[in-house]
Amino acid sequence: MSVLPLIDSCPKRMEYGPCGGVGFDGSCEVDAAHRCAFVHRPTVPWSGLDRTTAVGPGPRTAAATATLAALGTRPWIVADLPARALSVASIDGCAAILSGEVDAVLAGDAGSARVQFPPAYRAHLLQRRGLRVWTGLNMRDRNRVAIEGELAALAVEGVAGVHCVTGDHTRTGHRPDAAPVFDLDSTEATALARAAGHVVSVAASPAAPPVDRRAARLREKQRAGADVCFVNHAGGAAPVRHFIDEAGDGIRFIPCIPVVVDHASADLLESFTTLVLPAGFLARVRSARDPRAEGIALAVEMAQEMLALPGVVGVNLSGGREGAEESFAEALAEIARRVR
Repeated sequence: MSVLPLIDSCPKRMEYGPCGGVGFDGSCEVDAAHRCAFVHRPTVPWSGLDRTTAVGPGPRTAAATATLAALGTRPWIVADLPARALSVASIDGCAAILSGEVDAVLAGDAGSARVQFPPAYRAHLLQRRGLRVWTGLNMRDRNRVAIEGELAALAVEGVAGVHCVTGDHTRTGHRPDAAPVFDLDSTEATALARAAGHVVSVAASPAAPPVDRRAARLREKQRAGADVCFVNHAGGAAPVRHFIDEAGDGIRFIPCIPVVVDHASADLLESFTTLVLPAGFLARVRSARDPRAEGIALAVEMAQEMLALPGVVGVNLSGGREGAEESFAEALAEIARRVR
């Protein structure tokens, strides 16, 4: 059996890795010929943003206070935003479909696109359409000063939450010519977002190596200020339950629900090699006489299973593909109605 050579440092300059894209063989997401720099290291304990700047929790924004009051009183249905990245018309169209159907939209990066509207502007576009926004903020494209500016603007916009992710490398996606920044990683950004008064969410990938230390890594993000964990596809309710039990109390969980409604979206999801779906999930969609109806039914079933788990305060309906943005928004809205 071949052994991957060790990569000396993380291409994303992470301090508190690993990211969620580690291959099942331990390979680096950016350079598959090398092993992830964090796989064989002990979990890095949270020790603060840097040695010179004290960053502590600040008073919550009014929107954050409202979010915390609502979470846990009833299940939240959060939906991905399937709109095209640089189209106001597409954002407006998807928002019109989802408004009144979901509790919030998770408005982060759009697929492989690397040129995006700034997060605060995207939040503004959505909130003027009556949607509550949970904004995704990546570290790939902005240095610390730009991130602080976005967090300040998002506080003014009154977003429900900020989802801090390190982000995909520019080598993946349609702009490999762009220089990656990665001034901070998701754990460090979590501290900044919490200091700005936001409800802060982070991602966890229980099925990605090192599986035995994923819960410990989440606890360090929690120490940095995370309030909520969006759990990436991990194989269904049972593995998510195990991860929640391992992670412990003190953080709320919103598992991701795969929404696959046609063969093209099944192929797209299958291309994300580090995601784990329940056995036969994609096969059931592909073999169905009506793949859309089957995909919606499967998503509803999984959402109900996830919402029954202790510690789960909502689900994230996750799906979309280029060229079918409004069709996916309609599917997400239909799933949300049925889950309610």
